[in-house]
Amino acid sequence: MSTIDTASTGQNPAAVIVLAAGKGTRMKSKTPKILHEIGGRSMLGHALKVARELAPQRIVAVIRHQRDLVAEHIAAVDPEVLTADQSDVPGTGSAVDAGLEVLDAETPVRGTVLVTYGDVPLLMVDTLREFVAHHDSHGNAVTVLTADHPEPGKYGRILRDERGEFAEIKEFKDATDAERAVSEVNSGIFAFDAAVLRDALSRVDTDNAQAEKYLTDVPRLAREAGHRVDALKMTDYMELEGANDRVQLAALGHYLNQRTLEMHMRNGVSIVDPATTWIDDTVELEADSTVLPGTQLHGRTRVAEDAVVGPDTTLTDVIVGRGAHVTRTHGSDSELRAGATVGPFAYLRPGTVLGEDGKIGTFVETKKATIGRGSKVPHLSYVGDATIGENSNIGAASVFVNYDGVAKHHTTIGNDVRMGSDNMYVAPVTVGDGAYSGAGTTVRKDVPAGALVLTEGKQVIVEGWVQEHRPGTAAARAAQAAQDSDRDDHA
Repeated sequence: MSTIDTASTGQNPAAVIVLAAGKGTRMKSKTPKILHEIGGRSMLGHALKVARELAPQRIVAVIRHQRDLVAEHIAAVDPEVLTADQSDVPGTGSAVDAGLEVLDAETPVRGTVLVTYGDVPLLMVDTLREFVAHHDSHGNAVTVLTADHPEPGKYGRILRDERGEFAEIKEFKDATDAERAVSEVNSGIFAFDAAVLRDALSRVDTDNAQAEKYLTDVPRLAREAGHRVDALKMTDYMELEGANDRVQLAALGHYLNQRTLEMHMRNGVSIVDPATTWIDDTVELEADSTVLPGTQLHGRTRVAEDAVVGPDTTLTDVIVGRGAHVTRTHGSDSELRAGATVGPFAYLRPGTVLGEDGKIGTFVETKKATIGRGSKVPHLSYVGDATIGENSNIGAASVFVNYDGVAKHHTTIGNDVRMGSDNMYVAPVTVGDGAYSGAGTTVRKDVPAGALVLTEGKQVIVEGWVQEHRPGTAAARAAQAAQDSDRDDHA
């Protein structure tokens, strides 16, 4: 048996090739299949994340279909990932050949090359670490990752000899009925010695029914050259599942979500109803935080200890501080500091910052608003492009009038301010510390500290207007009946 170059050591491959060239016609989408999302990342994003966690020297993604769109996404996810364009020759062997060519462009790769797929988003880094470690420690030239599948379908079958050693990969279309009865399947994920891979690919042809260059020919060629070829069986077949249509995509998303929820619960997070809770892979939850039913947490949301989120709450890229409570709220790109309370039925738009022990209450909308420690906007208000100081109170049904039809303007409210209900703040305007306002006030000019601001208008009453101008209506009849009753009482 030939000696194998194992320049990579331990659990870190020298390089990872991620195959991401497929079109995915069954997805029936203008978006490339690998860019469809589950758990807060594209399927390709999951694959690249795991590849990066393996700490290889280099990663290359092989692309073809809608290459510019996919390349742009790769650059956003991980700018250090190289890209390679698959040639017109179809097949996984051709794709790996293209990836290897890019990896070898400056210095030929030495050691272990791992091949994964951009549409297999459930693979866990621990599985791949164990896989690469097995490959290196056994001195293998080729190792294939396999699994026992309850519904093997048209997967290639793993055939073993009488000693249980790997013998070959038999494609479904070429397998006998007895071979198709085998439940152990080829995941398509391989670890290769780079030199063996390079040599074998140069000898793989397209002399088959599909006229494709098959990567699965490499194990046979490596064995014929006297190298050690092996197979490692994984414990959870779901990790190798891919998505070819939206039904499968939803199934993978559900599985990933359940795995994510279980991880958080085992780490000390209370998730009251996992069946109605969705948490992205990118979300951070501290121990002793609580997530109530009907809640979705997306993006870079972070929830600190003793905070309670939900029920019926959707947060995207929101920081929830220690001990904060968020109820029936939709929010994005916001920060809620320790002890803050939000909701129910609040809408937090980007740029909202709520200080410690502050309150954003029922039917309140905020945008680009900084609300200081202990300050409250309890109900039925809009606060946009504003700064509110500490320990101030904004009365019900208040509106920060920030838009003049052309540009947005800022409102500043000081500390310990008490504002009445139904106030309008016509920006730009400043209300000084300790100021008060009366109900129904329209603040058009700056208010000095400690002042009371009022808008007084004469109340006008025109008696009999309804009967004269709205005759025959229910209101007119009610008014007439009330007047008649008053006259009778008076008599």
